[in-house]
Amino acid sequence: MAGPVAPPRVSARRRRPGVIALSLALIAAGGAGVAVLLLQVGNRTDVVTVVRDVQVGQVLTEDDLGRASVALDPAVKAVRADTLRSVVGKRAAVELKPGSLLAPSQVTRDNLVKAGEQLVPIGLEPKQIPATVLVPGQKVELVHVPAQGTTETDTGKTSDTAPQTIDGRVVKASGAAPGTGIVVVDVATAATDGPTAVAWEAAGTLRLVLAAPDGN
Repeated sequence: MAGPVAPPRVSARRRRPGVIALSLALIAAGGAGVAVLLLQVGNRTDVVTVVRDVQVGQVLTEDDLGRASVALDPAVKAVRADTLRSVVGKRAAVELKPGSLLAPSQVTRDNLVKAGEQLVPIGLEPKQIPATVLVPGQKVELVHVPAQGTTETDTGKTSDTAPQTIDGRVVKASGAAPGTGIVVVDVATAATDGPTAVAWEAAGTLRLVLAAPDGN
């Protein structure tokens, strides 16, 4: 008669030190990631936001502004919520859109049209303006060119006569109108030059060019 059968031997699983170390490292990394996330969520700044459309030159009121708590990158310049009242009564230096943060550079105490200036609205076709986006404060020159079908001789000018120009400053530029592509640019000029610029624009003999950064 056969004797009792011995049960199979079960060997203990060998634990590999490398796997254990990797597991501990992943756990530690996961914990660090959670800690960083919690720090980012907790490190928030109360800032001023724009809650409705504000046109260039419009005076800001409290109804135009709101507050939000955001995780703000140090490189982003925004008006802090506790200084909201300091921007009320200032003018929008650029067009403000709802949902955006308000930056200090977007408001000004100055009137966009200064004493001794006139605001001239100019409707220009795409070929009459630079491809560069026009922004408020940009210096431009309004240039008079001969009307189509005429020559410089017809206007009493010689070929070596420099074209007439008027110095101006962009106050606002609209987007291109659907279909026509016409862009309306509000340009501040000296009051004595305003009527001339209007006449050039009406005759279709006006072109707009960017002035040098130093205004020369």
